[in-house]
Amino acid sequence: MPAPLPIPVRSVERKIHVIRGQRVMLDRDLAELYMVPTIALRQQVKRNHARFPEDFVFQLSEDEANALVSQLVIPSRRSLGGFLPYAFTQQGVAMLSSVLRSDRAVRVNIAIMRAFVGFHEALLSKRAMTKRLEALERKVRRHDVRIEDVIETIETLVEESRASKRQIGFVTR
Repeated sequence: MPAPLPIPVRSVERKIHVIRGQRVMLDRDLAELYMVPTIALRQQVKRNHARFPEDFVFQLSEDEANALVSQLVIPSRRSLGGFLPYAFTQQGVAMLSSVLRSDRAVRVNIAIMRAFVGFHEALLSKRAMTKRLEALERKVRRHDVRIEDVIETIETLVEESRASKRQIGFVTR
């Protein structure tokens, strides 16, 4: 029986951010999950530079780091220890499992991969729901046009009946 995950997937999901249009995790959050110092995680990445191309990991710019502080993702720039954080894509996190080899690292990676998959499934579900809503909106618009036509016809008939002023019944003098 596999060992239980050291952290709930939900808590991992909160550490996934969208930066440069990609879902990423910051080095400080990964280090916290793996229970290693952030500098140790960075050192492993630098020692294994060939395993981490730019589409796996990238360093945030000053503006991106400031944006994370303003969004309360990072408490303050001081909490970064004077360094700009690294952001790991899903592939970069998967590659970390080949660099960090502890039992905990393996179990944390499983939780992280499940969180990324959960985000992907939620995104697909959202896209499907959006398409259904758009189709419904088009249908409602067509119905609105038809209802307007019916109302115009009724109004025309009412106007015609008022204009005729023909009396019904007996005429007495």
